Amino acid sequence: MTTENSEMPNKAGYFGEYGGQIIPPELIEIMNQINDAYDTVTQTDNFQQELMQLHADYIGRPSPIYYAKRLSDEMGGARIFFKREDLNHTGAHKINHCIGEALLAKYMGKTKVLAETGAGQHGVALASACALVGIECEIHMGEIDIAKEHPNVTKMKILGCKLVPVTRGTKTLKDAVDSAFDEYLTDPVNYFYAIGSVVGPHPFPKIVRDFQSIVGTEAREQFLKRENKLPDALVACVGGGSNAIGLFTAFLDDKDVKMVGVEPAGKGLDTGQHAATMTLGTKGALHGFECLTLQDDEGNPLPVYSIASGLDYPGTGPQHCHLKDIKRVEYETIDDKECLDAFIKLSRLEGIIPALESAHAIAHAMKMAKSMSKDQTILVNLSGRGDKDADFVADYLSL
Repeated sequence: MTTENSEMPNKAGYFGEYGGQIIPPELIEIMNQINDAYDTVTQTDNFQQELMQLHADYIGRPSPIYYAKRLSDEMGGARIFFKREDLNHTGAHKINHCIGEALLAKYMGKTKVLAETGAGQHGVALASACALVGIECEIHMGEIDIAKEHPNVTKMKILGCKLVPVTRGTKTLKDAVDSAFDEYLTDPVNYFYAIGSVVGPHPFPKIVRDFQSIVGTEAREQFLKRENKLPDALVACVGGGSNAIGLFTAFLDDKDVKMVGVEPAGKGLDTGQHAATMTLGTKGALHGFECLTLQDDEGNPLPVYSIASGLDYPGTGPQHCHLKDIKRVEYETIDDKECLDAFIKLSRLEGIIPALESAHAIAHAMKMAKSMSKDQTILVNLSGRGDKDADFVADYLSL
């Protein structure tokens, strides 16, 4: 069945009024070549068979649905379930699109794959995928995030990628994107820029969404089989928005399923130290596409902050912006304190240490559950595990 949602984006790469290719004309040609290759190559039997085999044998798909009984009992309301993307190889949902992008780069004959990373999960996943398919990999990462996410930095080096520390600007994710894109521009014909979320110029929001949609496709089938009904609500954290759109896509036409994206309020929405782009952003251009973004009066991106390195980005994927406009998805915020509380609570009630990014979604699900009845259900995308954050949180909380 063809619906408005299944036909997004349009040929120009727009989801409603967001997206597109806000880039120089010479790059538009390169992006269109990538789009054509993606539309052609990914439909071949060889590509699909290789991807399906790697899903099963390398990533470990399908990831399970888990009922968090003790956490649910503690909240006293709706039953909370997790889609366990933290159990994937490399520890997060990022491997889903990284495998796809690395395979696409191989089929296109590219010689090097470039990317940015914030929390390091995209970097580790892409370095793993490039090692697997035999393509050179270069990851750009802000100096602040390098210091904060040391376990993932070590993994990337072991996997053989070239790690480029970014010292410009805020030394975090936005600046890592700028740095990686500058390197990409030196040879866009032979290099492949593997964007780490549903952001950037068309066709990347589409490509990453499609590779991540396996999360929701599996979850919908698994939940129906387990509960004989769909979840009452879906919850996922939102920075760029890849894990959220991965879960939401399969449910967009299920009007009775409420969807909530959760972004970081940081140290408070009134402090300026947050990354609440969907809540407080306005339309602007960022990294080659139009979206809701936090910007100054001249249209320049504002500095952003989150305790979760993977969420401190000053914009959000264009499809999320459109889904907010049409009121299909609600976007809420969780601050650092609430995030840390959820991080500890899940660890001590269920024996699962979540990524700080995922803990934002868990915190909001905990709030929601209290106001819902016990016969209702919430499915949270547990998008990553917290190995990378454990030392930071222990020091932060003096554990």
